[in-house]
Amino acid sequence: MSRQLSKSGKFPLYILMLNLFIALLGQGMVIPILPDYLKQFHAAGTAAGYLVAAFGAAQFLFSPIGGQLSDKWGRKKLIMSGLFLTVLSHLMFAASTSLQLLYVARFIGGIGLGLMVPSNMAYVADITTPETRAKGMGYLGAAMNLGMVLGPGLGGIIAEFGIRVPYYFAAGLGLIATLLTIFLPETLTREQRQSHSKQATRDPIVRQILNSFRTPYFRYLLLILVMTFGLVNYETVYALFVEQKYGLNAGKISIIITVGAVIGIIVQVWLLDWIIKRLGEMKLIRLSLIMTGIALLLMLIKINLGYLLAVSALFFAFNAFLRPTVSSLIANAAGDRQGYASGLSTTYTSIGNILGPMIAGGLFDKHIDLPYILGAIVLLATLFLTGDSQKSEKERIAVHD
Repeated sequence: MSRQLSKSGKFPLYILMLNLFIALLGQGMVIPILPDYLKQFHAAGTAAGYLVAAFGAAQFLFSPIGGQLSDKWGRKKLIMSGLFLTVLSHLMFAASTSLQLLYVARFIGGIGLGLMVPSNMAYVADITTPETRAKGMGYLGAAMNLGMVLGPGLGGIIAEFGIRVPYYFAAGLGLIATLLTIFLPETLTREQRQSHSKQATRDPIVRQILNSFRTPYFRYLLLILVMTFGLVNYETVYALFVEQKYGLNAGKISIIITVGAVIGIIVQVWLLDWIIKRLGEMKLIRLSLIMTGIALLLMLIKINLGYLLAVSALFFAFNAFLRPTVSSLIANAAGDRQGYASGLSTTYTSIGNILGPMIAGGLFDKHIDLPYILGAIVLLATLFLTGDSQKSEKERIAVHD
């Protein structure tokens, strides 16, 4: 069967890619200036961890809702709603005068992504086949990485006009993405939405998580959770880590993040599909977990900027393989409940995004190496979830009601 995306699926995929590119461009713009921005509030590592955790907590609460509502109301409405909330989040973050308001702004931003990301993933699953799904997910990841490529450098330039200006600029970009989504065709027919509406009874979040234990893709959800917890230890304190360990300024931090994101784009657009065809999804996941764990340990060794770039590149390259590959496995096992499955995937991601930053921020304030040591241990320990268990998956009963 063909592994090429259909022509009819390319236009909406491009719109989704543009949306995620703009959303992550806004996120990337603020990463290198976050240490200086937090100094205005006399805050550092712990505050950075709680800001990411507030974002993750909102995603945790609203991703299942976003996934189910996208099945019930359609993908397009949820994508637009999520984008609008991210705009509001950036505006609040820019105008905040206290650390508490920053937390509120990040929480609202998490709601936005909680509604948008499951709908984006479900949309891609709708317009792709099992053979092209990993490629479609990879394209979304590449768009996000491209946003991270241009974001830091653009943020550093714009910050010359004021440290809050990048947040206002990100809000403007988010508004453009919201308007572009008007041209996105809906993938679910009215009959499909009505069918899901009759089935949908939005269980409490705890019930949904308990039900997820009996889905055929529970192992992959657990993999998402543990993997995210390990990876976010790297991401949460990266700018603070290299600033303190190497004495780098925002400009050089931006260069490193840009190089890493470029590598991520190359991996997800040109290498992901090729390697999956040769290794298979699970072997690629195992290899990527090993290499990202090793990269975190290598980060502890201080040599020079070239070494830091090389180790960061190693991490970014294999990290780029992980999420689209696992997301593809979940989508392939989800049947016609793509929104539901995508919502659960984002929920498990959010749990990792809640626990990881809080622990990483606290550990960083004790010793800057501790978050990376813990992250490496967690990623390498995640290998036990990648063992062959096809029989148990077939025996597992899917519960979607």
